[in-house]
Amino acid sequence: MSNESANSSGTSAARARGRVVGVPKRCWCGELVVSLISKSAANPYRRYYRCAFAAENRLSNDNHTYQWVDEALVDETEALKFRLGILEQIIVDERAEEEKKKCAEFEMKLETEVFSRMEDAITEPKGRSRK
Repeated sequence: MSNESANSSGTSAARARGRVVGVPKRCWCGELVVSLISKSAANPYRRYYRCAFAAENRLSNDNHTYQWVDEALVDETEALKFRLGILEQIIVDERAEEEKKKCAEFEMKLETEVFSRMEDAITEPKGRSRK
């Protein structure tokens, strides 16, 4: 029988070529990956991804891409969560930088205004005393 029964209960992986993370697009051999439905007794009607070449030639125990759809989608979701976390951190960092710049600008305005008022306050009594 084909790989759908050989990998019926274990985790799916492209054994010799490394584990495929997420939804596979192409097999290591260059062939497209197709979605099929298992007909095995252990996993009836469970969907899986398979290398089109290996599926067409009914290869079993090979190194071509084979991955359960549900596992691939969980992997894809986890990868997207990770990327979303990175993007959120970038946004938070950018906002923090913008806030720092705004605070620095506001601080400079305040210092300029305070110095201006202090200078006016200092020069005003000098002008009164001379009269």
